[in-house]
Amino acid sequence: MTTRRRVILDQDGGVDDLLSLAMLLAMDHVELVGVVVTPADCFLGPALSATRKLLRWFGRDDVPIAAGRLHGVNAFPGEWRAAPYIIDALPLLNDDDRELPPVCDEPGDVLIARLLREASDPVTIVVTGPPSHVAAALGSDAALAAKVAEIAWMGGALRVRGNVVRHEHDGSAEWNAYWDPPAVAALWAQPVPITLVPLDATNVVPVSMAFLQRLARLRAHPLADFAGQCWATTVGTIPSYEYIYFMWDTLTTGYLGAPGLFTFESLATVVDVAPPSAGRIRIAEPGRIVKVATHADATGFHEYLLRLLARDPRG
Repeated sequence: MTTRRRVILDQDGGVDDLLSLAMLLAMDHVELVGVVVTPADCFLGPALSATRKLLRWFGRDDVPIAAGRLHGVNAFPGEWRAAPYIIDALPLLNDDDRELPPVCDEPGDVLIARLLREASDPVTIVVTGPPSHVAAALGSDAALAAKVAEIAWMGGALRVRGNVVRHEHDGSAEWNAYWDPPAVAALWAQPVPITLVPLDATNVVPVSMAFLQRLARLRAHPLADFAGQCWATTVGTIPSYEYIYFMWDTLTTGYLGAPGLFTFESLATVVDVAPPSAGRIRIAEPGRIVKVATHADATGFHEYLLRLLARDPRG
């Protein structure tokens, strides 16, 4: 059984971010109340467009969408940021003559703050990119922390190596945290429950060719077909003899639907802001206590995801 949740999604337009949006829209127990697109691992234009097309596909024109206005300290590579151009052009998102949902006039952090302020019950915030806009929203009004049920964030690398490979960096950080280390530190200072899904957990849940072959057998289901097309665009983007990708954001989002597939620890942590480990989240005493996913059941999650993707986005 899963608890009903009202959810704000703060994503940054990558392939797995947009799949996370589709997952949330397919979950019966989730009421999506707002979406922010952070210009981190994306160029903002195509990421906003693909987000609007997904909401149109699901018939959710009522969900407010806001563009992020904040920019991190360390930019994502341009070739990664171009991924939403391809997703935005996929046939399944473009075979529709209905008007696209509008983009709000207010920027992302202001939308998050307003949605929290107006909420009658605490809201879950799912963050699949850097948490800059969430940190800014919470920092704008101390009363808003009480309106947050939980922040579920894909970020960090605690007991495994990070994925930042840059000059003058020691490789200990994960990209969503490295993009804006001061914002992560600001979020850590907020009195809100944080559930962290770091590389420690996502490293054990791959998107393999074997999984994609199973997904292909569901191609008669539009949402599964969309997911297969999205993941197909990632083939060849990570240098390797064999194709392998990981369920970074999708695993984090799946926590809302299948929490029993995760192993958690409550850990004291600190955030490094300065080089050479900028963006690193370390286990350290004394530190900020966060709920950390240290492991996930890969087989169980694959099965859960295949069931979810067999749903019809058109109702």
